[in-house]
Amino acid sequence: MNAVIGYYTTQFGELWEQSLFQLVEEAIHGALTSAKLDAGQIDAIFYGNMLAGVLDNNLHAPAKIAEIVGHHLPVFRVESACASGGMAFHLANQYLNAGAGKTVLAIGAEKMTDYSPEQTTRALAAAASGEEQEAGLTFPGLYAMMARSYLDEYNYTEENLAYVAHKNHFHGSLNKKAHFRKEISVASILKSAYVAHPLKVLDCSPISDGASAVVLSADAQLTKKHKHAQILSSEVATDSISLKHRKSLTEIYSSKLAAEKAFESAGISPTDINVAELHDCFTIAELFAMEAIGFWKPGEGGAQIKEQSTKFGSGSSLIVNTSGGLKAAGHPVGATGIKQIGELYLQLTGQADGRQVEKATYGLAQNVGGSGGTSVVSILGI
Repeated sequence: MNAVIGYYTTQFGELWEQSLFQLVEEAIHGALTSAKLDAGQIDAIFYGNMLAGVLDNNLHAPAKIAEIVGHHLPVFRVESACASGGMAFHLANQYLNAGAGKTVLAIGAEKMTDYSPEQTTRALAAAASGEEQEAGLTFPGLYAMMARSYLDEYNYTEENLAYVAHKNHFHGSLNKKAHFRKEISVASILKSAYVAHPLKVLDCSPISDGASAVVLSADAQLTKKHKHAQILSSEVATDSISLKHRKSLTEIYSSKLAAEKAFESAGISPTDINVAELHDCFTIAELFAMEAIGFWKPGEGGAQIKEQSTKFGSGSSLIVNTSGGLKAAGHPVGATGIKQIGELYLQLTGQADGRQVEKATYGLAQNVGGSGGTSVVSILGI
């Protein structure tokens, strides 16, 4: 069975003194050092990135990455909006399953803060449908419509959403690599300015720079030499890119489908998961994820989150977004899906200093592209 045997992430945040490929190089060398390997032992690299072709006019990243590692190995660029990192991991795992190589590296990276907010927002909107873009919708607006539908349908308020950010900022305060390492009260979240009603500034993940990398191996002899987490499953599902064609605005259906396939393939159920890294690009998205994956029933999320049962230190059997999630750890979109896998690796191998979940046996990562057009759900275990 394939396993994750190494992980490294750069700092996430406003990294103005580092270029995209400097971050990539740091992450690659860090992951190889973690796995005690040199570049010559890697059979292929899968690189997740969304925005470089739009913001940086740079699309031929594979050749640059080969230049960085100094070997003539195959390098594949993967783009799936904000699920680019998760998709890179999924394809790296499939590559090993196909027997095309023994040990590969999956990396995700993004450089977003060197550009104006208008440029970055416009680039991110490329993951929405053409009709939505022509109507002037950006992702805060799209998720705001989904949030409004959810709050109205289940009779919740903006306070219910605020508890997601409150929890994840607490987790971010425990993560040295997080963009934001500061706890935030529910009251402060509710006082923050609106971005798109009912979502406020503190309901939204930040614009971040960063890179993360994991080493995957199908080599049993190599795996035995390392702390490792087995890859039990990695599944992908898609849905309409346009909200108007969705069956419902109060769920991420692609995540539901991907999770069902992932649990079936792994041979476990939602109740077995101890740690989960979920795609909380906006606070409402974590509630959608908890319900779509089967941790909570549809409509329960708004009430359940106020119990803070998924918070580190609660003693619950499931702790969510120990890294701080996208909300506090940051969201360099191409890197996010890899960082999620890396956090699971740290938790399952007992290396999550300061936020280690006791007796963590199974972990799940959910990475979403756009407003739910693509979802990648992966399950790791020990």
